[in-house]
Amino acid sequence: MKYALVTGGTRGIGLATVRLLSAHGFAVTALYASSEADAARAKELCPVAAFVRADVSEEPQIKRVLDGMPALDLLVANAGVSLFSQVQDVTEEEYRRVMDINFGGVLFACKHAVKKLIEREGTIVTVSSVLGETGASCESVYSASKGAIIAFTKSLAKELAPSRVTVNCVTPGVVDTAMNARLSEAEREELARKIPLGRFASPEEIASAVLFLAEHRYITGQVLGVNGGCFDL
Repeated sequence: MKYALVTGGTRGIGLATVRLLSAHGFAVTALYASSEADAARAKELCPVAAFVRADVSEEPQIKRVLDGMPALDLLVANAGVSLFSQVQDVTEEEYRRVMDINFGGVLFACKHAVKKLIEREGTIVTVSSVLGETGASCESVYSASKGAIIAFTKSLAKELAPSRVTVNCVTPGVVDTAMNARLSEAEREELARKIPLGRFASPEEIASAVLFLAEHRYITGQVLGVNGGCFDL
């Protein structure tokens, strides 16, 4: 049996990843922060997965979950929140929330997953964003949190390579998820025009990239852009 942990696993990219991994024989534990409605819907869509409430920004909570797992072959560090704000309007509370969840959640999940992953020569896939590579106006803090994930991934890959644990990152472009629900139809059309392939990605397309990296044993320390050719928004 192969075991996987997916953070942020009840919506969007996370849920698509949970469903795909389950279909490929993984016993999946999916974490969610608060919404019981999202968890109930996710359970209906993927009844074979285990959905566990845990805040990835709180280290004791992620440690508790990982300590309770019998083994671990794959960690998908996906949980994240967005922030759209001019820098002069960003509050300390907003900054800490974005950094604690987006980067802190990856750090703590990896920290407490490493021992089990080394035992199985497993894999870590982090989920960043194209904005972690390019930056974006009015999303400076969000972009910074996603850029931190990329740097962390590259560093951790070197650290864990002697233990035969691979570490890679997926950087989605614009994905058709609830995170982009704030966009008006005009804004969606404008964004789509900036993407060479002319459309948003589906969550399932990002999940397939995660699975590819999970299965490949000679790729590590890499950043895989799944962005429709969109290198700068």
